[in-house]
Amino acid sequence: MAGGVVVTGTTDVGRVEAPVTFKAYLICAFAAFGGIFFGYDTGWMGGVLAMPYFISLYTGIPYDYNTGLPIGATKEQFVLPSSMQSLFTSILSCGTFFGALVGGDIADFIGRRPTIIMGCFVFAAGCIMQISSTNQEVLFVFGRLIAGGGVGFISAVVILYMSEIAPKKVRGAMVSGYQFCITIGILLANCVVYATQNRSDSGSYRIPIGVQFLWAIILGAGLFVLPESPRYFVKKGKIEEAAKALAFVRGQPLESDYVKDELAEIVANNEYEMQHIPQTSYVGSWTACFKGSLSHGNSSLRRTILGAGLQCMQQCTGINFVFYFGPPFFKQLGTISNPFLISLITTLVNVLSTPISFYTIEKFGRRALLLTGATGMIVSQFIVGAVGVTQGREEVHNNAAVQAMIAFICINIAFFATTWGPTAWVVVGEVFPLPIRSRGVGISTASNWFWNTIIAVITPYLVGADEANLGPKVFFLWGSLCCLSLTFAYFLVPELKGLSLEQADMCMQEVSPRRSAGWKPSHTFAAEMHHVEDNTALVGDTIEEKV
Repeated sequence: MAGGVVVTGTTDVGRVEAPVTFKAYLICAFAAFGGIFFGYDTGWMGGVLAMPYFISLYTGIPYDYNTGLPIGATKEQFVLPSSMQSLFTSILSCGTFFGALVGGDIADFIGRRPTIIMGCFVFAAGCIMQISSTNQEVLFVFGRLIAGGGVGFISAVVILYMSEIAPKKVRGAMVSGYQFCITIGILLANCVVYATQNRSDSGSYRIPIGVQFLWAIILGAGLFVLPESPRYFVKKGKIEEAAKALAFVRGQPLESDYVKDELAEIVANNEYEMQHIPQTSYVGSWTACFKGSLSHGNSSLRRTILGAGLQCMQQCTGINFVFYFGPPFFKQLGTISNPFLISLITTLVNVLSTPISFYTIEKFGRRALLLTGATGMIVSQFIVGAVGVTQGREEVHNNAAVQAMIAFICINIAFFATTWGPTAWVVVGEVFPLPIRSRGVGISTASNWFWNTIIAVITPYLVGADEANLGPKVFFLWGSLCCLSLTFAYFLVPELKGLSLEQADMCMQEVSPRRSAGWKPSHTFAAEMHHVEDNTALVGDTIEEKV
């Protein structure tokens, strides 16, 4: 057997995991803290782009802080060029794209926990470069790129780590905690930016950047005392270490039958998967993610398309348009005196809505949330667009119409926060088998950041007054893309609520996504791979090959 240790399990599908303990909640809750990095860095940039001091720094236009007006220029001219906004915002996402790919790769060599700690150090280095910049565009951009690499490490591997240690009954809720921490990060960023926006010195933008060191210190220091993922140890053939880590995260003694049965199921599933996804070489470990048939729901290619596509669809909802470019967009509406305050309100809606998903994702399941959320966002965004091109136009000066637009933007955010925000991350952590899981999650997270980059690059050109100047019409684009997200979820996303990662693998082998909600496990991998004490295996069962 793997690691030279014989492990035996059970044929009882209800005993493949220990009962949920308070320790499991605490470990997952702390790991979810990694979402703070993602959210905070998403939140502060949009506010800084609208700060008078920062605009003066990079445009050379002076600003009178007593009158609140630029000197020698109109309010409309006192903005960063669309190209500069695009570069400053998108370069972080570019770094995160590569960081997620590299992080998923490194996590298979040195482990999940050390990779996250490494990401904290990389992130801190990028922050130092950004703080050191005054008006050196190259240094600021390069710092954003390096910090993005650290966020990529963290965002990919935290999802991987949480999915592998969270109990199956609450895995959806626990991984949703990552999205909740993202929203907390965005809120904290908006609060800090709101407090420093009117400073007439470099503290206006350096303070929001410097606060990020706190997140790196907390997460990096805390992970030194948390255990490595037991599934990582199984993948490396270190069964004794896997047993110790599993006993720790499940809060059970090492000799517990629960620990033995779950470990046997993990080992048996890994052995089964290795028969169909052989790890021939380093390059082969990457190409394994793209093998198989598109028509087979359990093929590696289909799973990779599911993970990467789901993250693409999440970004195509347009949610980060509000958080990246909220203040400049709200300023464009003309009747809003304090766009920073409106941005803070939309962020608060995001934070308060997300915890609802902790309950609904385990009560109603992944598919139901994705389908409901996409439908709600389609309706909300088309309403915002329709009002925006009629009574919400700036020259109409209809405050009620603008308030209605803000209200439906908040409703749209609430739909996202309770559905697509957390659920996309939950599904990505569930759909990949152990031999390709770290790289599959890395590719999926990189997809999120790739499309995040694309949106960050093009959005200033879509809504910028000096470019396409779409204004509220951009919501017609996001609503149309949400139609695509709805279609994707209906045909490709399986229902994996209440299943262990090994049972989720079995579900995707046996039924189509549309029939997955009614699927129940009929046997264990331990029985199928002869890892039971009486050495009985399944008779007459055939499992479709993965590749």
